[in-house]
Amino acid sequence: MRQSPSLRRHVHASPRAFTHAGVRARARGFTLLEMLVVLLIAGLLISVASLTLSRNPRTDLNEEAQRVALLFESAGDEAQLRARAIAWQPVEGGFRFDMRTENGWRPLRDDLLGPRRWEGGVTSVAITYPGGGDDTQVSRIVFGTEAVDVPVEVTLFSAAGRATIVGTGNGRFEVR
Repeated sequence: MRQSPSLRRHVHASPRAFTHAGVRARARGFTLLEMLVVLLIAGLLISVASLTLSRNPRTDLNEEAQRVALLFESAGDEAQLRARAIAWQPVEGGFRFDMRTENGWRPLRDDLLGPRRWEGGVTSVAITYPGGGDDTQVSRIVFGTEAVDVPVEVTLFSAAGRATIVGTGNGRFEVR
């Protein structure tokens, strides 16, 4: 019985040829077990990292001050649009905006200027009008119907420190 030349080549091939071909085939990828081990290790590292990360309380305070500063700008614009004075005042655990009516001050209940709770760990607030003499500490800020107001500083206090919102009187506020 005669064997074809191609069959003879395979039959008489050295064992080393099969070994190299097998190694080359295994080197192309990872086994399922190896992939599962890598994913397990990556998952553990990510979970440990996320547990150790926590927000910086100082950053939270600054973000709250920035949010309040933007609300101040909105309140000033709203007072001009409605042609009615709007006041901001801190209350227990938060703050609110009031609008002057014929019957006195009435709390606003809309989505933008409605009552809010403090975020960022705020524990107390100080309102001052720089250059206003001895009686510069007040309990509210009034946004008038004119584009120019009196400069004001609102300082938010927390366990992490303090952040000051400065209004220069031109309707814009910034955090310092």
